[in-house]
Amino acid sequence: MRSGVKAAMDTDCERKLAIYATLLLKWQKKINLVGSSTIGDLRARHFDDSLQLLPLAGAWRNWLDLGSGAGFPGMVIAIAAGNHERKVHLVESDKRKAAFLRDVSRETLSNVEIHADRIERVLPDLISTIQFDIISARALASLERLIFYARPILEKGGVGLFLKGKGLSSELTPAVTDGSVILDFIDSRTDIDAKIVVVRGYNSQTNTV
Repeated sequence: MRSGVKAAMDTDCERKLAIYATLLLKWQKKINLVGSSTIGDLRARHFDDSLQLLPLAGAWRNWLDLGSGAGFPGMVIAIAAGNHERKVHLVESDKRKAAFLRDVSRETLSNVEIHADRIERVLPDLISTIQFDIISARALASLERLIFYARPILEKGGVGLFLKGKGLSSELTPAVTDGSVILDFIDSRTDIDAKIVVVRGYNSQTNTV
């Protein structure tokens, strides 16, 4: 995956990802942004892991990333998109992490909007004023909860892209697999134990989430 992603990235994107990595290492000394075991391989563990969502997204203009943390996948997507007609909204309740994201946004001139508040407070206003094409999350909540958050976006034709680890099987509860949504499971190219869950459609008549 790493070589393939790098081949697709232009020089400006690579430069901005390098700035991102430098800022992350600087801020990591003050706040815990990523696991210490992943510091030595930020590109594969975090950047490439996020970038693999882009080919699955298709054409999009507005992207919503929940629980963005250190910016994965949302900030990486914004940098890679490199198009100011495309905008990524990052929702992160931790004020220090939100400050880090603002720093990255300033230094990379990324087209993002950062919402430093809880998802439950931010989401209703956002989805009532913006039509999102993509909603994403990484290591945030159960698949059932993510589908609940995504419901208004899915109902309007949006797509959910959720990065999940090896515990995914335990999240496939009856409420998730009842037919209210269409689920596709894509093998992660950066982690043999991980999947990308692609969620489409929404049938409220069968939903129990």
